[in-house]
Amino acid sequence: MGIRITGTGLYTPAETITNEELVQSLNAYVERYNTENAAQIAAGEIEELRTSSAEFIEKASGIKSRYVAEKSGILDIDSMRPRLTERPNEEISLQAEWGVAAAKQAMDNAGVTAEDIDVVIMACSQLQRGYPALAIEIQSVLGIQGYGYDMNVACSAATFGLKQAYDAIKCGARRVLLVNVEITSGQLDYTSRDSHFIFGDVAMASIIEDTDSKTGFEILDTYLYTQFSNNIRNNFGYLNPAEQATGKGLLFRQDGRKVFKEVCPLVAKTIKNQVAKNNLTPEQIKRFWLHQANVNMNELILKYVAGKEAPIERAPIILDEFANTSSAGVMIALHKTAHEVNDGEYGVLCSFGAGYSVGSILVKKVVV
Repeated sequence: MGIRITGTGLYTPAETITNEELVQSLNAYVERYNTENAAQIAAGEIEELRTSSAEFIEKASGIKSRYVAEKSGILDIDSMRPRLTERPNEEISLQAEWGVAAAKQAMDNAGVTAEDIDVVIMACSQLQRGYPALAIEIQSVLGIQGYGYDMNVACSAATFGLKQAYDAIKCGARRVLLVNVEITSGQLDYTSRDSHFIFGDVAMASIIEDTDSKTGFEILDTYLYTQFSNNIRNNFGYLNPAEQATGKGLLFRQDGRKVFKEVCPLVAKTIKNQVAKNNLTPEQIKRFWLHQANVNMNELILKYVAGKEAPIERAPIILDEFANTSSAGVMIALHKTAHEVNDGEYGVLCSFGAGYSVGSILVKKVVV
């Protein structure tokens, strides 16, 4: 028997935004802002905002497009945020709705029903509410018994969630449904040249079970690590009203240069140590499924781990279509390229993000 990922499911919303569309909106906002504040800019009291280009976005990140929950509000320079409608408590929440859609695909692909699952874990960076848990709502809609809970480890939530699923099965659970729903567009500053293009919205789900009769990716080793850093931060939280907190500090913020410089070597060291601990070499790893934050980061990490000549295909990129989907990105990369790995070949799922947090999962493809 072996604990394996036996099925995955992907849900994407209907609307997409291209780099060109985002840039047109940002540049219109910037032109109006600079015109309205020309005197203060000239006096040196505030900084002039800079325009952007689709070419800059693609070169800086590898992103060409992204799926979003709602498009018109994001591109409206009088709004610059998605227009979502609050749902009554009696109606399924948006995040749970997406999670259920992805979960049904994963369950079908794994050949399991609600009666076969004991645990539901919602692992993501952006939770729609504090409680009741989105995982319990998904559990209820699907008719799953047992228990469910939410967890947030920012962009590392999926790999941390895989570790929790693995441990739950070790402790007696039959199967775990892991759900990664990221509606990041609600927490992104679309007036910021440096970050307005980064994120997209999506839902992923995976089935993890102990089996010797199903094809899947067997989990061989898990490693989790965290250290505190302010370089990626979002201050939105329960105390905001009491603190009278307002402004852009409640949205996503990062110091991209510091993150790049500090996280890339940390992730590469983590992967190399894990591979060596399991008596393998980087050459034996068929695919490195890395967090989909930035194509330049992933290319550098791959070079650190597998050498300068390693082809980028060994670290699949889905950023061009999806953008950064936080926790879901690493699972989308697996979902899209699982067929490229043959029986007995190895892969590494490694995600990294705010915290800093790093989660690394060593797997082997088993074909039955």
